[in-house]
Amino acid sequence: MKRVVITGLGAVTPVGNNVADFWQSLKDGKNGIDLITRFDTEDLKVKLAAEVRDFDASLYMDKAEVRKSDRFVQYAVAAASQAVADSGIEGNVDSSRFGVYYGSGIGGFETFIAETNNLNNRGPARVSPLFIPKMIPNMAAGNIAIKFKANGPCICVSTACATGTTAIGEAYRTIAGGYADAIIAGGVDAAITKLSIAAFDNCMALCESQDKDAASIPFDKRRCGFVMGEGAGALIVEEYEHAVKRGATIYAEVVGYGSTCDAHHVTAPDPEATYSAKAIRDCIGDIRVKPESIYFNAHGTSTPMNDKTETQALKNVLGEDAYKINLSSTKSMTGHLLGAAGAIEAIASIMALREGIVPPTINYKEADGACDINCTPNVAKKADIELSLSASLGFGGHNACIGFAKVDR
Repeated sequence: MKRVVITGLGAVTPVGNNVADFWQSLKDGKNGIDLITRFDTEDLKVKLAAEVRDFDASLYMDKAEVRKSDRFVQYAVAAASQAVADSGIEGNVDSSRFGVYYGSGIGGFETFIAETNNLNNRGPARVSPLFIPKMIPNMAAGNIAIKFKANGPCICVSTACATGTTAIGEAYRTIAGGYADAIIAGGVDAAITKLSIAAFDNCMALCESQDKDAASIPFDKRRCGFVMGEGAGALIVEEYEHAVKRGATIYAEVVGYGSTCDAHHVTAPDPEATYSAKAIRDCIGDIRVKPESIYFNAHGTSTPMNDKTETQALKNVLGEDAYKINLSSTKSMTGHLLGAAGAIEAIASIMALREGIVPPTINYKEADGACDINCTPNVAKKADIELSLSASLGFGGHNACIGFAKVDR
């Protein structure tokens, strides 16, 4: 098995449209949640979301490409462009061994709604010929591959809220197995629409609080649902010797990955946390570090069941040591980016490892006995981190966990 490292990062998020701004916002405890501005929410119970603001797609795509693409593709191409530039990989890799593992939980939802309205209001002849290539979820991966001439494996991952983590993990396995030299991996979603808000709310998944500081509050006893976010994350996953040979900056080494399914329920996690625990256990493998030197970026959605189940999963794996690790949920600041969540949280985990800083879980006030682990409430802290883990739990029972460590050359 070949060693695998991360050599480039890119992010479009509700708290920053590049990695530097994103990471600084997390350290500062900046809340990216606010009133929805995209549409009228008068007849909705949910008024809040974590929207991407001040995004300029023309920085990464020409005007024709922007016009022909859904917002989710624009975010994906932007994050991938940042990661490719950061890594210096373009022109320094055999295109036949350069791949894209990039996913979306929902795909072009804005386009789907717009063209459905065209069909209903204007008739079949007015449905755009671009409907399908703007809407289908693989178009993020496809457009990234086209832009950067990545002729190697190109796969669209869709494991709901675990999408970003799954994409990175499967890219890691592909490179470790010798099937590619470098892969652009990550996830994206841009589904803040009236229809999606209504749908998630009607299945009792969203928080209906109108106080942005009491909406996404992971592990807090007051939690009542997640807040929808949007954005994209991209990482350059690369074979170690390939990266060293070309003199690349190495952010971290990928040291583990676990992927399982609860096979329990279409939306609810298995409360026994047997297989979410297995994903974490498989990721850690035979790595042995002090629990105090672990950072765990929790899925931490702020739903009653998720946070309780994730706490149980950690206890299943670590026992009493679960109380000693450094843990936080950055969703308290970004909201839940669905298919992009695992990607931006992997980036947060890598930056925490590099700088020795644990980002906080903001707006935490009331302890819950069912979530009695230390979630780094409200203020970032310094820590000597040796192993950084990022976990994701998705609808359908998808569980994934990815692990990073500093590179020992």
